Amino acid sequence: MPLPKLNSKAPNFSLPDQDGKTHKLSDYKGKWVLLYFYPKDDTPGCTVEACTIRDQFQDFKKIKAIVLGVSKDSVESHRKFADTYDLPFVLLSDEDKKIIKKYGVWGEKNMAGKKYMGVRRTSFLIGPDGKIKKVYENVKPPKHASEVLSDLRTLNHP
Repeated sequence: MPLPKLNSKAPNFSLPDQDGKTHKLSDYKGKWVLLYFYPKDDTPGCTVEACTIRDQFQDFKKIKAIVLGVSKDSVESHRKFADTYDLPFVLLSDEDKKIIKKYGVWGEKNMAGKKYMGVRRTSFLIGPDGKIKKVYENVKPPKHASEVLSDLRTLNHP
């Protein structure tokens, strides 16, 4: 599936977090949501991305933005990842890749000339109206949190 278009309604979902609690996108209506898809718990790029968001999490909280990370890892894997790196935000488990595919982030990847299918590191900034305000493709883990916070400040107070 292609990526959802800007200003289109963000596809709803219902997924378990690292504690087994179910979250729906509709639970966050009226709030800004950073929905970030990442390939795998506890891998170098994903750890850098999660830890940079963690280190700037107070800034997300100040502007009342919700952070939801999504990968195809299990609830148990997410629990371990969150505990190891003291992650203060929700990690959602999409083991059957239903939401990953719905958001168009499952596709061919290439590492060292080897092609394989996987989750493309992509994020969506969803507005309080439930519509996609910004799509981040080919996310650079060390800069992502700052980039999103900058966009949130601009979109929140134009």
